[in-house]
Amino acid sequence: MSSRTISLEVNGEAIEYDVPARRLLVHFIRDDLGLTGTHVGCDTGNCGACTVHLDGTAVKSCMLLAVQADGSRIATVEGLAGEGELTALQRAFNEHHALQCGYCTPGMLMSATALLEQNPHPSEDEVRVALQGNICRCTGYVNIVEAVVAVGEDTA
Repeated sequence: MSSRTISLEVNGEAIEYDVPARRLLVHFIRDDLGLTGTHVGCDTGNCGACTVHLDGTAVKSCMLLAVQADGSRIATVEGLAGEGELTALQRAFNEHHALQCGYCTPGMLMSATALLEQNPHPSEDEVRVALQGNICRCTGYVNIVEAVVAVGEDTA
């Protein structure tokens, strides 16, 4: 199998890595880099558990090859909290009981973070639209939406 050396930034750290040409970005992040907060859910791009930020845009990492990220900046859920401090969104997920089983949580956090960066004060409907690509099998949507809206209200 052919491989290629890629250079990218992951959670602020410069990385150069030799990856198989057909390695999915989600497997590169989890298996090669050991950042297991990015979850593998469906491998079809439907559930959003693998959502990361690629150059500031929320993407589903099971839909991209690692070589496609060459030269990019990637942020994973592990990179959200700086110096061990939870972000306002992470605290809101805890306070609003938006965690449930936790499997969807990293993807939800990454999608919601992208929304809040573009729209710091989203309405409930805007949150629901932004999270529509993320599936919560525990049906914790109400609490998740409340948590995201609360962050927007707290920064108003």
